[in-house]
Amino acid sequence: MSRLPIPTLDAVPEASKPILDTVRKQVGVVPNLFRLIGTSPIALNAYTAFQGALGKALDVKTRERIALAVAQVNGCDYCLSAHSYLAMNLAKISPEEIALNRQGASGDAKANAAVNFASKVTAQRGHVDDADIAMVRDAGFSDAQIVEIVALVAENTFTNYLNEVTKTDIDFPVVLAKDAA
Repeated sequence: MSRLPIPTLDAVPEASKPILDTVRKQVGVVPNLFRLIGTSPIALNAYTAFQGALGKALDVKTRERIALAVAQVNGCDYCLSAHSYLAMNLAKISPEEIALNRQGASGDAKANAAVNFASKVTAQRGHVDDADIAMVRDAGFSDAQIVEIVALVAENTFTNYLNEVTKTDIDFPVVLAKDAA
C-alpha cells in the first residue's frame, strides 16, 4: 500500500485537475503516479513540463529503453512496470529487447550506446569518464542529444525516487527489479 495516499481525481487540488484531465484524455486513464504527483500542483506542473519537452527528445523507442535501464538501476518496480507496458504497447519493443534494456544494453548498436550511457550515468550518479562520452558520440549522438539523454535520466530518476519513497501502488502489469533477466 502506498505510503502517501493516492487521491482520486475529485480529491486532487483544483490547480492539478486541468493537467490530470489532459493526461486522462491522452492516455485514457490517470495512472497512480500522476495522481500522486498531483497532490502538489507545483511538482505536477514541473514534471509535466519537463516530460512534455523531453517527449521531443530522441525517438520513443530510445526514450523507453532509457526509462527501463534507469528504473532497473534504481530498483523502481512501479516504473519498470509502467515502462515495460509502454515499451511493448506504445514503442512496440520486443520482450527480448526490454530484457536487454533493463541490463543497460540493446540489440540495436546506436540504441545500445544510449542505453549503456544512461545506465552508467544513473549508476555512477553522473560521474562518467571521457570514454563514456566518446562511446555515445561515436555511436552518432550529438552533444545536444547527450544532454537529452542526461535529462531523460533525471526525469526518470525523479519518478523512480518518488515511487520508491511512497511505494506507489502499481497500476500496470507488475514487473519487479529483482526479477531481472
